[in-house]
Amino acid sequence: MKIPPNLLAIYQEILTHSQSMLRLAGEGQWDELIDMEVNYLSAVEKLAKATQNEPVPTHAQEQLRPVLRHILDNEAELKKLLKYRQDEIAGLIQQAGRQKSVNSAYTKGAGVVLFPTGANGYS
Repeated sequence: MKIPPNLLAIYQEILTHSQSMLRLAGEGQWDELIDMEVNYLSAVEKLAKATQNEPVPTHAQEQLRPVLRHILDNEAELKKLLKYRQDEIAGLIQQAGRQKSVNSAYTKGAGVVLFPTGANGYS
């Protein structure tokens, strides 16, 4: 038996979007990734609606298993890339905080002229 064409098309759409999202994340195109995620979620919603009243037949599930595995593998890899990006952003935020502290320390001392003093405390 064959997979219903409408289901196959939706699964292929989801796979295509997941591959595009993975590519965008790998290239560091985060804004474009967010835009693509909207399309991905729309396709997932379309699948949910298509299978809401009529579940995927058992024979179709077996045929779709490789596509599902590919989608799940893409999601796992995308999750790793997003975690790496999250850690990178956290590091940048920490660095900015340290820089702010350094700038604040130097600003507080600005305009203060220090003179060396002799052993008895006088210049």
